Amino acid sequence: MSSAVFSTSAAQCRPFVFDGENGAEVCPQPSEVELFTEARPPQRVVSATFPAAFKDAKLAGVTPASRLAVRPAPEMVSSGIAAMDTLTGGLPRGCLTEICGPASSGRSTLMLAALSAATRRGEYCAVVDASDSLDPQSIAAVGIELDRLLWVRCGENSPQAERRLEQLLRTTDLLLESGGFGLIALDLGDLPPQTARRIPLATWFRFRRAVEPTLTVLLAVERQSIAGSCSSLLIKLGSLKLSTPENQASPTPAHAQLLTEVEITAELVRSRMDRKPVRSAEITFSSKTAWAG
Repeated sequence: MSSAVFSTSAAQCRPFVFDGENGAEVCPQPSEVELFTEARPPQRVVSATFPAAFKDAKLAGVTPASRLAVRPAPEMVSSGIAAMDTLTGGLPRGCLTEICGPASSGRSTLMLAALSAATRRGEYCAVVDASDSLDPQSIAAVGIELDRLLWVRCGENSPQAERRLEQLLRTTDLLLESGGFGLIALDLGDLPPQTARRIPLATWFRFRRAVEPTLTVLLAVERQSIAGSCSSLLIKLGSLKLSTPENQASPTPAHAQLLTEVEITAELVRSRMDRKPVRSAEITFSSKTAWAG
């Protein structure tokens, strides 16, 4: 009498193992054809009977990391400030750049300088102004060609910050979709940080993906960084010293003093241009008022 030895694997429709020569399989092994035609859960037998050609076909679409093409570095253009170009190498096309800092830290100065440089290159630019705070006289003073500038005033008829933010996001989507702009600046500097942070990270990711195949410089001006890892360049600004006329009397109240110049410090917080971690670096440059020469 033949004896049979079996285990719990039989419950999963796997073959019994018989000691006798004439022992029959309670659940016979499927052939290779059956493995491809029957709808059943994967079995341990399958890995042993799959043809090598099938395995090669599944791996045919997998590219080894050593063969992945290296994405070319983006084209860099001037920011309009020589010291800033020395620090960052310029502003990258097809990327999102964040400029953040508190009030009077030089955010508008850097944005206007970048717009002026872009229009001088013959490019069309757009400013999406969330708070209707852009000064036309300042635009003319820095040499921006007004015929090449589109100014979208989101805060003109929308006193509520949430409504202005919604208009800014919709407008940015339309501008990125239309194309043809050398620089698009999103001015969020006068929005409260808690309002600006309501922009979902998925929105910044969508902006980044939309600008990647273009030659547009996407610039976000903010009080605090809010785009996270979606920005390729992050610059943090701060003011060091405010200068007043030398002949101005010292007892003059602070709110009545005439500002002639401000020294600005810029810190490079993040840069994905060199494909390696960037050590924090700082520069200092000055911004003079129009009446100070």
